[in-house]
Amino acid sequence: MRIAVASFSHETCTFCPSITTLEAWERGGIRYGESALVTDREGPSYITGYKEAISSEKDVEAVGILRTGEPATVGMGGWLTTEAFDTISDRIVEGIKKAGNIDGVLLALHGAMAVTGVPRPEAEICRKVRRVVGKKPIMVTLDLHANEDVELANSADAVFILKTYPHLDSHEIGRIAARCMIETIRGRFRPTMAMQKPKIICASVFQASQSHPMKEVYDRCREWEKKGVYCASVAPGFAYSDVPDVGFSIFVVTNNDHELADKAAQDLSNLVWSLRADLTRKLPKAKEGIENVIELVNKGTKPIVIAYHDDRLGDGTHILSELIKQGARNFCSTSVADPSVLNSLAKKNKVGDTVTAKIGGWVSPISGEPVVVTGRIEYLGSADWVETGPMDRGAKEHDNLVASLDLGNNNHVVISERLRAPMSADPLKAIGIDVDSLDIVEIKSRVHHKAYWDTWAKLDYPIDPPGTTPADLSTLHYENTPWDIYPIGEKWSK
Repeated sequence: MRIAVASFSHETCTFCPSITTLEAWERGGIRYGESALVTDREGPSYITGYKEAISSEKDVEAVGILRTGEPATVGMGGWLTTEAFDTISDRIVEGIKKAGNIDGVLLALHGAMAVTGVPRPEAEICRKVRRVVGKKPIMVTLDLHANEDVELANSADAVFILKTYPHLDSHEIGRIAARCMIETIRGRFRPTMAMQKPKIICASVFQASQSHPMKEVYDRCREWEKKGVYCASVAPGFAYSDVPDVGFSIFVVTNNDHELADKAAQDLSNLVWSLRADLTRKLPKAKEGIENVIELVNKGTKPIVIAYHDDRLGDGTHILSELIKQGARNFCSTSVADPSVLNSLAKKNKVGDTVTAKIGGWVSPISGEPVVVTGRIEYLGSADWVETGPMDRGAKEHDNLVASLDLGNNNHVVISERLRAPMSADPLKAIGIDVDSLDIVEIKSRVHHKAYWDTWAKLDYPIDPPGTTPADLSTLHYENTPWDIYPIGEKWSK
């Protein structure tokens, strides 16, 4: 038995100004053939899960086709060009053709890819593969932020989606998908799928799987799995892709039981709809949020992690600016992406120098004004560390160039080449920052950071300044979303 494995994954923020080109993908790295299956020095993933399930069977072989890395963009990438999508997806097809006889295809996709001229990219990838493999099974693993609809259900035999955010179950979902594939090829399993679209769009910051309201949803998924469903999946979607299938999607896979699949999918859809108010609530803006954080610290609630969740460009300054204006102490702003300033420091300065620099606010006006900071360079150079936190545990990480400035009063700002969100204390310790001396840590992350930082902090405090991925979706200009999607559709905004 030979199972082809390919991965082409991107979470596209269509409100980000940069276009994601083929060149950006090539610079980020694309692996082909057997190298697509190499996972050394990486953390858990769909691919590692596939490999575990396949390696447990003596007569089953994984056939590597293609795997993309992260495209080389400063912040989160915007619309993919048609050229990039067509070229890479066609390479997957050609790789499958050249692989010889295969019995099935596992596709590790994302679900929130947005491509110019291609309304539903993941479904289109499946359709392209289907033209090559015919009736042989195609099974897909997706990120929890997937935006999908019935077109994917019609083009794939089974769809499996993460149940955790922070994403800690990618290996397990990969293993579940590969196990289903093997049993299907052997004739022991007949994948039968139901799909529902509750027509709700919500910000990522409200999608944490261990917090209300999403905890109730994933608990219900597991209840259905105890009742005979093979895999019940709910993707809350990615609100920052302006696409027709944006928002929640539900996929339920059973072994040849249409009635059970339909019943479970409808029940999950009803539950999601009942939670819509909590999925679309308001958050404080920058000035009010920092005032609240400083007051909480002064009253003894510390340390606090500020989730600067809507800066996907990396150069956002709204939170740092307010921390400085309001006289906060013992804080670390963990990333302001400014490669120009960073390279200038590397050429002209050294550790120990006191410098004044104008940082951030250069990619887009929505990021805020550049902030003038004066501080002593406490770190300048490359950085290496092994991730010990729950996210990507064991992965060997590397930054080509990073700087940290000591602003006085135990205040620190990290300047990076691109958007950088530490998923544990390891990246900060690698550049010499004493994390445990801090009262406030600002991280440009929505939920992933919580896997580690919620074990360190007394409070996780999300703030909603202007940005490309805000909690207040009414501040964004959508052109492609359904008229009846709650709460921003025309049906609800009249």
